[in-house]
Amino acid sequence: MTTVPQSPSAPPSAFPSVPPPTSPAVPPPAPPGRPPAVSTRIDTVERAAASPNVPQPWRELGLKEDEYARIREILGRRPTSSELAMYSVMWSEHCSYKSSKKHLTEQFGAKTTPQMREHLMVGMGENAGVVDIGQGWAVTFKIESHNHPSFVEPYQGAATGVGGIVRDIIAMGARPVAVMDQLRFGAIDHPDTARVGGGVVAGIGGYGNCLGLPNVGGETVFDPSYQGNPLVNAGCIGVMRHEDLHLANASGLGNRLVMFGARTGGDGIGGASVLASETFEDGGPSKRPSVQVGDPFTEKVLIECCLELFAAGVVEGISDFGAAGLSCATSELAASGDGGMYVDLDKVLLRDPTLTPEEILMSESQERMMAVVRPDRLGRFEQIAQRWDVEYSVLGEVIAGDRLLVDWRGQRVVDVDPRTVAKEGPVYDRPYARPTWQDSLQADTPDRLERPGSPAELRAAVLALAASPNQCSKAWVTDQYDRFVQGNTAAAMPDDAGVIRVDEASGLGVAIATDGSGRYTKLDPYAGGQLALAESYRNVACSGAVPLAVTDCLNFGSPLSPGSMWQLVQAMTGLADACQTLGVPVTGGNVSLYNETGEPGLIDSAINPTPVVGVLGVHDDVARAVRSGWADAGLAVYLLGATRSEFGGSAWAEVVHSHLGGLPPAVDMEAERALAQLLVDGAREGLFAAAHDLSEGGLAQGLVEACLRFGVGADIDLTGLLARDGLTEFELLFSETQARALVGVAPGKAEERLAGLALAQGIALAKLGETGGDALTIRTLFAIPLTEARAAFEATLPDRFA
Repeated sequence: MTTVPQSPSAPPSAFPSVPPPTSPAVPPPAPPGRPPAVSTRIDTVERAAASPNVPQPWRELGLKEDEYARIREILGRRPTSSELAMYSVMWSEHCSYKSSKKHLTEQFGAKTTPQMREHLMVGMGENAGVVDIGQGWAVTFKIESHNHPSFVEPYQGAATGVGGIVRDIIAMGARPVAVMDQLRFGAIDHPDTARVGGGVVAGIGGYGNCLGLPNVGGETVFDPSYQGNPLVNAGCIGVMRHEDLHLANASGLGNRLVMFGARTGGDGIGGASVLASETFEDGGPSKRPSVQVGDPFTEKVLIECCLELFAAGVVEGISDFGAAGLSCATSELAASGDGGMYVDLDKVLLRDPTLTPEEILMSESQERMMAVVRPDRLGRFEQIAQRWDVEYSVLGEVIAGDRLLVDWRGQRVVDVDPRTVAKEGPVYDRPYARPTWQDSLQADTPDRLERPGSPAELRAAVLALAASPNQCSKAWVTDQYDRFVQGNTAAAMPDDAGVIRVDEASGLGVAIATDGSGRYTKLDPYAGGQLALAESYRNVACSGAVPLAVTDCLNFGSPLSPGSMWQLVQAMTGLADACQTLGVPVTGGNVSLYNETGEPGLIDSAINPTPVVGVLGVHDDVARAVRSGWADAGLAVYLLGATRSEFGGSAWAEVVHSHLGGLPPAVDMEAERALAQLLVDGAREGLFAAAHDLSEGGLAQGLVEACLRFGVGADIDLTGLLARDGLTEFELLFSETQARALVGVAPGKAEERLAGLALAQGIALAKLGETGGDALTIRTLFAIPLTEARAAFEATLPDRFA
């Protein structure tokens, strides 16, 4: 076992009045094999203890004055520049969740019941959540944001977002099997949207396709509120056997810490480059780029290498390099383990030999992992790494005690309690308040908007919605992604949910859907969080899967703005309450804040608050997965659920009147649960030839999409529904009432069985007509040939991204 040098004792006072040394001590000679120290100004622990008054760029690194004072209190001295780098990034909003942690714990933690934990193997706090799906199989899944980097450099920002979420899945011991993404861009006609949107889509496709992972779902939405703050939320699903589950921690005295994968460069450092500027070294390196650069081919071999290391029993655990690079990997592993950790930065394999210790600790170079390996298994580790041509280096080991010690050029640059870095950062109870403009926004209802009345006007409205940027076909996006690589995709976009086979013998598989409406959430954040869950839950059920668990990515404005913070708290509370009603736990996710560029407090200061919710469901046999459109003529078309006149935040109000106001559709989670149960039961019995949820655009948009899915028309009669629900043709066609779905069933006995299931669940059921022909016909109103509907639906959006 390596003998680790001990840290010098800190002065007894937290703020000792020791003047800075006029001549720094000469560093001791470097041990054999280690490069000599190139500077006499290395900011060592010893120097920090002796020079408490040296100015430090804590403010430039995003720390508050009281946070910096807290770091000094913890250490009993000022931090070294390397320690300051570690604390600044690990205490950042992105890594520490300091503004949201209180509410995450109070909502998702406290409201998860024992019944909700029945299938939960790993919950919040790990790299990704894990659920038991039966037959000895487990699935891990998660969504994370890469919003800000994707605005600065869209291609690499999005590509590395995919790479990062995939590594989270690998770290759990699972094989990644699919990815998906939720995208929000600015106005479709804004000149910068082509740069951002085109780059992001190309980055996702370029990276994911090279990894050989099918992209099975997501959304692409355009709205002016995202103009300066696009949202790029990447999700990944992985599968494993129960016994293959691994958690990341550095345990076992003497176990080695092995870094493997890509070399460390200067990309992705961002704020840490402040520490390499004039403050510490006047002649130091220039500022580094703040956006990471990805290499999917390196990641592909890294995936296979990690899985073989797990299968061979070589590693105790593996951690990816998170948003804070080596600072994250070392502090989180040590904080979760049963000892301390020693790291020698001279052992880090570098692409750029000019990197300072601060930059090595903070670099966010991609495709890197950290493994904890027993000494007697190190040789086998090396064999596997060499077989996959993966570079590796033993950086240090698990040591006795509770300190994280880091050396560079033979001198101690970090001596901290890792828990204070990774787990005990600041937690704030930020002030929040309902925005002053919220009441007027809700009072501006869509009731005053002119509505179409004649058959010709209704027909025109149907086509206008079908051709609008947010309702039209996204094939120009999804066709850039490989949806069927690996051969296990049973369903993918444009179906309601992506469906992946897990077990070839039994057909066991999973469905995944992600949804989120910033328009609904701006009108009512509590309801908006619930509506995002409701649509995802409904989409999974439409495929025939049993909804099992939830992941989320909460995209909001600045937590320093009481109005934005109120939106976040309300949405979290609504989502947690809805999860409790439906009995599905939140397994983990991400919070992305500071998506705000305008003057604080104004109605348009921040993005539309966007809680993205992913729901995972289980299929006993993916061969029974239900598609979202009808492929055959002669099917009976039914509407499940009752319709009310609800147009707040609707697609019709947006497309026809550019209006946002009023209240979103009412939420009824019990009705959602009943509808899902009917859809699952019917799918298991083979009743449904098609099932499609109704959401944005209402019944009209749902019918268009169901007809165009396989090019089969429908003859629809709304007469009975008009009488039953007491609504106008316009309201029936365009209302966005929730807990509704379209289904297609074979005539005769299947209809009788459907009626029985609806009665058992208390769900309103109405026969609308039957499938067939080459047009969507609404009797007494209009007929739209499918060629005309497709021409509108497949509008020339790609031309705008040329």
